[in-house]
Amino acid sequence: MLFAVIGTSAGKAREEVMAIFPRHKAFLDQFLARGEVVGVGPFTDPEGGNMALFRSRAAAEAFAKADPFYLEGVVKEYRIKDWGDNMLS
Repeated sequence: MLFAVIGTSAGKAREEVMAIFPRHKAFLDQFLARGEVVGVGPFTDPEGGNMALFRSRAAAEAFAKADPFYLEGVVKEYRIKDWGDNMLS
């Protein structure tokens, strides 16, 4: 089982997002280096937001509560959902 962290956009301007991006990326890189992230990226529809798939709930929760995008208001909220990919089983 994987754990999806789904972020809801707070509607910030691109300039605001990009100002925070280096801190977000450095934080995310820690999880990537430990192999805790399967995939990550923004949604490309007009609603925006983002999603990341984590290998453990603990890693997903740690990311969701301390990501600079969340702490600095780019992401309004993160939801964590259990996700089972039957193809991986």
